[in-house]
Amino acid sequence: MHEIEPYFNWRHLYTAEEDERSPFYEREYNEFAFTQTVYNYYIHPQWDDFGSRTLYLKILFADYDQDYAIIELIGEWNDAIENDIMTLKREIIDKLISEGIYKFILIAENVLNFHSSDTSYYEEWMEDIQEAGGWVVMLNFPPQSQYDFRKTHIDRYIELMDYPVWRTVQPQLLFAAIDNMLLRRLNND
Repeated sequence: MHEIEPYFNWRHLYTAEEDERSPFYEREYNEFAFTQTVYNYYIHPQWDDFGSRTLYLKILFADYDQDYAIIELIGEWNDAIENDIMTLKREIIDKLISEGIYKFILIAENVLNFHSSDTSYYEEWMEDIQEAGGWVVMLNFPPQSQYDFRKTHIDRYIELMDYPVWRTVQPQLLFAAIDNMLLRRLNND
C-alpha cells in the first residue's frame, strides 16, 4: 500500500497545501517518513490525515468559480466503528462548503471496504448542498462496497458511477462530464 500515491498529474494545476481556502493549507510532507497506516500497512506520506484512523484522502483539485472539488480516498470507510462519515463531514466537507464548494467528486477506487451505520450525516451533507444545486458522486467504488452502499440506501445521497478513464482527462473536463451525466439522468427521470 505504501506505493499507492495520490494522483499527481494535476499538481501543476492545483495543490491543497498552497490553497489558502483548503483545510490542508500550508501542510508539509516528509517524503521519507512513512507514519500513517491502514490495517498496519504503511501508506504513502502524500495522503492527508483528517482524523480517521482508517481512511485518508487527497484533495486533487478545487475550483471555487465552478463550486466543485475532486477528492481521492484510500483505506477503509468505516461508519460502524470509526464514524468516518462524521469525521469527513466535519473536518473536510463542512470547511469546503463554507468556501463555496457544493459539488463533490470522490474517487474511491482505493477504498478497500465499506461498513455502514446510519445515514444521518449523508442526509445532512445533501441538505447542506442541495439548495445550491450541489451533488456528491463517488467514482469507481469497488463492487462489494457499492453493494453495501445500496443495501443501506446511501446511494440516495451519493451517486455511484464508474468512470475508469478519469486519469486521462483534465479536472475541468472530468467535472464537465460528470455534471452532464447527472443532468441527463435528471432530465430522463
